[in-house]
Amino acid sequence: MIRHSVILKLKADISSEAKKAYFDAVDKLAEIPYVKKFEVLKQTSTKNKFEYGISMEFDTQEQYDAYTNHPQHVAFVQNFWIPNVEDFLEIDYELLNG
Repeated sequence: MIRHSVILKLKADISSEAKKAYFDAVDKLAEIPYVKKFEVLKQTSTKNKFEYGISMEFDTQEQYDAYTNHPQHVAFVQNFWIPNVEDFLEIDYELLNG
């Protein structure tokens, strides 16, 4: 199992319309094959600068690679991620004792 997590901060000047469009596009990532346990999260801690998180799981590395290269994901990165995200941290986990 691979848990793919991205923690992000949106650009300060993002309009409310662009923010809604961004999160609508994020939600559609759950439709890509092999995506499991898809979650969009809002940061509540003041310990870092990030605002939101996106988390999902894949059964295998091959499934994760298929997601990464899927045309819908590639379009999301170009059309929504790059224009709207100021900073991020991406973490991909495997179970330590799995």
